[in-house]
Amino acid sequence: MSRRNFKVLYISGEVSPFVRTSALADFMASFPQALEEEGFEARIMMPKYGAINDRKFRLHDVLRLSDIEVPLKEKTDLLNVKVTALPSSKIQTYFLYNEKYFKRNGLFTDTPVQGELKALAEKVAFFNVGVLETLQRLGWRPDIIHCHDWYASLVPLLLKTVYRDHEFFRGIKTAMTIHNVYRQGVLPFKVLKKLLPDEVCSELHRSGDDVNMLYTGVEHADMLTTTSPSYAEEITGEAGNAFGLSEVLGERNVTLHGIVNGIDTRQWNPSTDKLIKKRYAPERMEGKTENKRALLEEIKLSPDTDRPVVGVIINFDEFQGAGLIAGSLKKLAAMDIQLVICGSGDQKYEKQFREFADAHPETVSLHTDCPDSFIHLAIAGFDILLMPGKIESCGMLQMFAMSYGTIPVAFAGGGIVETIDDYSEKDGYGFIFHDYTPKALVARLGAAVALYHDSERWKEIVGRAMARDFGWKHSAEEYGGLYRELLES
Repeated sequence: MSRRNFKVLYISGEVSPFVRTSALADFMASFPQALEEEGFEARIMMPKYGAINDRKFRLHDVLRLSDIEVPLKEKTDLLNVKVTALPSSKIQTYFLYNEKYFKRNGLFTDTPVQGELKALAEKVAFFNVGVLETLQRLGWRPDIIHCHDWYASLVPLLLKTVYRDHEFFRGIKTAMTIHNVYRQGVLPFKVLKKLLPDEVCSELHRSGDDVNMLYTGVEHADMLTTTSPSYAEEITGEAGNAFGLSEVLGERNVTLHGIVNGIDTRQWNPSTDKLIKKRYAPERMEGKTENKRALLEEIKLSPDTDRPVVGVIINFDEFQGAGLIAGSLKKLAAMDIQLVICGSGDQKYEKQFREFADAHPETVSLHTDCPDSFIHLAIAGFDILLMPGKIESCGMLQMFAMSYGTIPVAFAGGGIVETIDDYSEKDGYGFIFHDYTPKALVARLGAAVALYHDSERWKEIVGRAMARDFGWKHSAEEYGGLYRELLES
């Protein structure tokens, strides 16, 4: 097959810096750029949420992409498209907009309350059909449509049913990346039945009255990927880590490929980062101390740079470790650290963390609104990043952190063990705990804090961490090879 520039459309519910609720947004901010450097032409489609600031990100209307009809079973809705380039690249990013679906509280969510399920099902159907209708109006025909997470999981099935005889879509292949297998999108079948043709509904994966969107996407995508070889083994093994998808993933094991994440080393580079207080590099680390002071000042903690600042950046749910942090709070309060908790999600945990922060105003700070500028300053200002996630397909925060000389303390799950070498006196650049308990977390964090107070050894571990190359090149080459195999098949 010729080495021409193949075209790939990426579909995602979130892309940083436009909107971020999980690590998927960080992945989408850099992965398409890495594939362009491998000779593919990349474009992105995502929803235009009301929370996205048009002026800030220079979104503009496209006249020929206005009033696109989205044919659903019992009605036809309209969408309009805005476009901008992904920052620091020329990758066209298309924002599909309909006021009813995306203006207020429009973000896709993994944990909807019961009353939101109908609206969420309608939004998923509209977005997935809308992507394919927008492509036709745009006249840009991708060779591969690469879907990310369950929000985009209808596209492979739509291409094999409703759109299979459309000349425009003939021969297009589909790939689907499972970022976290527990995020599955379980939606009411009765709602989808009113929106989608019978030939689509008959192929949805049902369990009683519900449809599992991720399962449906896994069944129908031409190629499956996940974000580390270890995680691929976990979700296809016999340990029960696939949350009900073991059978289908086992059946499709040949098409599932685990490839470790990379990061954009141009965007995440402390020597060039415009979002931090003071740029720095391994040979001039005084800038890291200035960022720590700036962070402590911004979050209103005492500017005690002798104590390590320990940061947590998670979604407030069980899978990402909110329960483990909550169970460790008393022990964390007894440690000689300053603790910064960043994230949002389950209100139960947010309330618990806020009460804890209010009870320890000198040493604990909670932040539920974390724009890109704050995340960059936090990563630069933390001394230690605590990663309590119970299930982590790979993650990217630990790679951001190490690039900035911030040492991770993480639970040994999925791709974590492929990106962090556990510290010993001779090597390693992070701390890993293997028992998912507050005792194990605090013990390993304690080891990191003890090392922090040994300045010479801490300088060595920081230097090793910052010397790692977490760029996308190797992983992008793997993806490029898979794409070409897929197109030749």
